[in-house]
Amino acid sequence: MKTSLNRRRFLSTSVKTGAGLLILRNSRLAFAYDANSKLNIAGIGVGGQGRGSLDAFHHMGNNLVALCDVDRRRAGDIYQKYPAARPYEDFRRMFDEMEKQIDAVLVSTPDHTHAVASVAAMKLGKHVYCEKPLTRTVHEARVMREVAARQKVITQMGNQGSAERRLRRAVELVWGGVIGEVREAHVWFDGGNGPMKRPTETPPVPDGLNWDLWLGPAPFRPYSPAYVPASWRSWRAFGSGIVGDFGCHTANIMFRALHLERLWQPAANPGAAKVVIRLQGWPSEVDPEGYPSSLKVVMDLPARGELPPVKLTWYAKEKPSEDLLLGHERGGWGDLLVGSKGSIYSNNPWNAHYTLLPEKKFEDFEGGPPESLPRVQSQQGEWIDACKGKGRTFSDFDIGGPLTELSQLANLACFVEGPIEYDTLSGQILNSSPAAELLHREYRKGWTL
Repeated sequence: MKTSLNRRRFLSTSVKTGAGLLILRNSRLAFAYDANSKLNIAGIGVGGQGRGSLDAFHHMGNNLVALCDVDRRRAGDIYQKYPAARPYEDFRRMFDEMEKQIDAVLVSTPDHTHAVASVAAMKLGKHVYCEKPLTRTVHEARVMREVAARQKVITQMGNQGSAERRLRRAVELVWGGVIGEVREAHVWFDGGNGPMKRPTETPPVPDGLNWDLWLGPAPFRPYSPAYVPASWRSWRAFGSGIVGDFGCHTANIMFRALHLERLWQPAANPGAAKVVIRLQGWPSEVDPEGYPSSLKVVMDLPARGELPPVKLTWYAKEKPSEDLLLGHERGGWGDLLVGSKGSIYSNNPWNAHYTLLPEKKFEDFEGGPPESLPRVQSQQGEWIDACKGKGRTFSDFDIGGPLTELSQLANLACFVEGPIEYDTLSGQILNSSPAAELLHREYRKGWTL
């Protein structure tokens, strides 16, 4: 059985929402307000990726009350498009001046400033929609999840494929036992990154860009066009490489179908002092500035209740054996779960479709468990619905946090010698001081979680 969705349709439907969606107003008492109310939304990082979500929120009938970007020239057309929204370049000042006028916040900055902006918003009781990956470091992802739970705000990570009905059906099929017991999984990305050479030239900062604010909590370095506006993803100081960038997309079916979030839940591990993931990486090279050209990381994931242990292998540029595809063509991207009765495979970077393997066995398959997950029109619309008390988000930080931790652990394993033992309950690396130092980094003065 094979499902399909082309890239153009996926990207176009990921930001569309239903007409007539009515939103409540108060961010802390979401369930007590009239459904005819509107949400007052602020955007942080609106000159790039955030444009699509801002448009979606606006088209749903919500108010865009504040727009913040450190590059006023790049964001200039957005400011003009929504003139009623007050423009800012520092989100801290925006919150100081407009806290009581904001209900919810979109965070769409580069990875290294996701956490500081999102945590600041959540501590003020604001609902948060944050683009993927949730954070640049393992520790930041844990803090995001903990703050969201403590503040009881509505959250959503922007891995938009999560809203795709085919992805949700794939998860249901695995939950329903269609491919049997899963003890092996593979996730691969079509390419790596490669060593990065830090620029030695120091050109002037372009007019309109506040370079100090763009750096945010990252250690200071001079401005270079090698970083902005769009090349920061390959730099360890700012981005997460291809594994961090796309892990929250391409590993999505795998993470949910195997209930890996349970590894982070004390209630799912009663009496356990520790829950340990063991992992080791084999990168093509270790570069202090960038991410590897290619890599392989193997993780041994413990049992989750009645679900057995799983060996999960990540690849960038490298690929698993074609034999695992049981005669199906191996794509450049992959999310593959190997079960005792068959396998399920998505070759779509966003997991927007899937194939049951072997294809001959499943060619007439139409059964499976009944639908148990809600079907939605968009990731953005689901968040807005949840903010007004209708349902919950599928990528809240209870899911997005651990999924980001797992992806960033794969990155971390390529920077130090392994194997590494990571305790999901404490957020600590148990056997490697060099690895433990990479769980987080010291922020520049003026920036905190």
